[in-house]
Amino acid sequence: MAIFLAGCTTPTPQTPLNWQDTNVVAKPFIIQTNKPVILISKTNPPSAIIPIPKPAPIAPVVTWTSLGDWATEHKTGKLHRISDSPVTTYAIGSSNGVMVLGIGTLGTTWNGIEINLGFEPQFIDGEVFLHGLDLEKNLEPLLCEPPLAFGTNRIIVIDPGHGGSNTGTHSVLDGRFEKEFTLDWAKRLKPLLETNGWTVFLTRTNDTDVSLSNRVAFAESHHADLFVSLHFNSGAPDTKQNGLETYCITPTGMPSTLTRGFTDDWSENLPNNSFDAKNLQFAVKMHTALLRAIGMEDRGVRRARFIGVLRGQKRPAILIEAGYLSNPAEAKLIESADYRQKLAEAFANALK
Repeated sequence: MAIFLAGCTTPTPQTPLNWQDTNVVAKPFIIQTNKPVILISKTNPPSAIIPIPKPAPIAPVVTWTSLGDWATEHKTGKLHRISDSPVTTYAIGSSNGVMVLGIGTLGTTWNGIEINLGFEPQFIDGEVFLHGLDLEKNLEPLLCEPPLAFGTNRIIVIDPGHGGSNTGTHSVLDGRFEKEFTLDWAKRLKPLLETNGWTVFLTRTNDTDVSLSNRVAFAESHHADLFVSLHFNSGAPDTKQNGLETYCITPTGMPSTLTRGFTDDWSENLPNNSFDAKNLQFAVKMHTALLRAIGMEDRGVRRARFIGVLRGQKRPAILIEAGYLSNPAEAKLIESADYRQKLAEAFANALK
């Protein structure tokens, strides 16, 4: 790994959130000419679940850039070809860590955890090219920017998902509701964070249904530095889906990893898009900490713009799905107080 490490300059609506991973993102069309290469991207309209469905717009025309040239400009480590099978794979690193990406695939790893690019890397005229938005929104925050850090008087809002009549999903074992487990996780997390010097507020402290807009307003009124929404997942009736997922908002101009049939307007500029870089850093930090603590299947850091509790946030904000209540093995874990304590401790330790 040492060959990758180098210096790096810093460049100047809603339903309960339990889903199956069935979304397919359209592959971009590339005009292969002499450098630079220009992107013309289209998506097919998703299946309609709103009264008047609208097709996703054509993505902005953006220049594709040679990753080797970008690495030289940003003074990262050099690009290294590390594998030709099953896809041609390259690694690029800095003092922050190492990213591994494959030609023609959105799946990428950062320091061993899965993240998702917006557009598939291309191999053109003997060089690796990346979409400009992936360089700006994925590579620069991880490879080139200082790690996420906070000073004194730190405030975090913890959002236990669901509540009241909004039960969330339920355990395949005994029917217990998601809302119970998210609240317990949040209550375990609060004192641990407070011990670390955080001021902590919960959007709900009992079995109450709080609207998504009120959860966003709560974070705003309490001047939160960070926001995290806690959830457990479901793939019902599939009992095999498993693993940890962490979500942050999709950058403007980029397709989402998941849409759930909602219109994915690439041109939409949301309040939370002002925090794209910090969102990704926050998501990666917590996803890594939880994976190391619980040893769960890594389903990756993902992007979505339909998640109402994230859209209006004016601070770094993420949503965590810490296992599948539709999977018997994971449901057994989630119902365990020891497991929820591990989740709380891992989260709190990551923010020391």
